[in-house]
Amino acid sequence: MAQPFITNWVLLALFIAGVVGNRCYVCKDQDENTGKCATTVESCDTGEEYCLSEIKWGSTPYWEIGAPMQHFISKRCATKKDCVHTITKYMPNCLRIWWKDWTCAECCKGDRCNYYITLGSSELSSNTLLTLLAAILTVVLPRIT
Repeated sequence: MAQPFITNWVLLALFIAGVVGNRCYVCKDQDENTGKCATTVESCDTGEEYCLSEIKWGSTPYWEIGAPMQHFISKRCATKKDCVHTITKYMPNCLRIWWKDWTCAECCKGDRCNYYITLGSSELSSNTLLTLLAAILTVVLPRIT
């Protein structure tokens, strides 16, 4: 009796994951990873299955020597091609040295995976729905057997 119930929930979860699609946090040139960068979510277009995050460190407004240094964070949906192009473009300048201007980018795959700016774990991906499904199955399956 419980087997069809679990099967229906698994199918429903997979259907919802396919319909809802990927969503990413989006912002442009924000000075912190809070506010707009942590609250504004956008549904990605077809083919945009990655979330791209860019972080720039430098002086304002024209990256001048002696001007105050600060972060600029941008996030958006992206295709795999966009990710590869952007990361390749910024790799030579991704030094993370506090006294120099630098720019880094990272991509992740999964719903809202770009909440944090990690600059090092872009190979990791997560999907909240699949994680939740695994947690539910971990609790429900031992009770069935």
